[in-house]
Amino acid sequence: MPPTIQIWSGREVRALREAKRMSIRAFAAHLGVSERMVSKWEAAGTGIHPRPVNQAALDSSLATSTSDEHARFAGLVAPDAPVRAEPAEGPLPVAGGHLQVRHPIDGKLMTLVDDGVFLCGPRDEPVYLPAFYIDIFPTTNADYARFVAATGHRRPAHWHPGSGPPRDLSDHPVVYVTWHDAAAYAEWAAKALPTDRQWEKAARGPRGDVYPWGNQLTPAKCNVRESGPGTTTPVERYHSGVSPFGVYDMCGNTWEWLATPSQPTRHELKGSAFTSPFTRATPSTFNDASATMLDDDTGFRCVTPAETMRALLKMTG
Repeated sequence: MPPTIQIWSGREVRALREAKRMSIRAFAAHLGVSERMVSKWEAAGTGIHPRPVNQAALDSSLATSTSDEHARFAGLVAPDAPVRAEPAEGPLPVAGGHLQVRHPIDGKLMTLVDDGVFLCGPRDEPVYLPAFYIDIFPTTNADYARFVAATGHRRPAHWHPGSGPPRDLSDHPVVYVTWHDAAAYAEWAAKALPTDRQWEKAARGPRGDVYPWGNQLTPAKCNVRESGPGTTTPVERYHSGVSPFGVYDMCGNTWEWLATPSQPTRHELKGSAFTSPFTRATPSTFNDASATMLDDDTGFRCVTPAETMRALLKMTG
């Protein structure tokens, strides 16, 4: 398990930069901050702690470092840095303090997207949506395995024949699923696939930011072609790329199927993937595919109307 830092100070910032063997300029671009800010952190040492959004960016940078970089970092911060070997238990902190619940059927953590107007599409048109809950993380192989076990549904092509997913991919988004597969999971879980507008609001927030994290061009905050390892990654990895509602992987990792049809046999996709250039990662970008398409870079997540969630929780509570 790679090391993690509980609270970053300028000392650990410098250790990470040196472990990655980057210049201040390259490291600043990697984090999406200014060179002056990195220099300020390093000069202040243990006397300064970056803001939470930058703490999250440093977490993501460390998590995606190579094993050699992890070893160098551990040597540079030992023995007195507050390093822990494993992530803390319990749900990850999310932005804005939005209400979270665990869905009573599939057990996934969901966050409330409040009702109201948001700026939608490339032209930032104001659109009203009623409140709904959305999965904080994409549907993982482990989630999908529970669905397969309960229903006997077809297994994805990359799983071991006759068994579940590879253990090292259990927390990666499930892929090789058609739109029909995704819709079948949603029906089993008493959920739905998001509409294009629901998905975009959960990604951009009510202000209509260009990206989930704001308006900065920062490929390091997501798993895309320029910054990722060339394959899927664990769904909780990119902490600094969460949306204003605390939703992960709304840029990169995998494209996600939507409920919205684009043609009679096609449905929209959003989010981009590890195979995509960063230019395709904006949540307002249009993409679609045949409902029978399945690939190694396409998955999904689900939503539930707020009223339906309240009824489900009352029935099971």
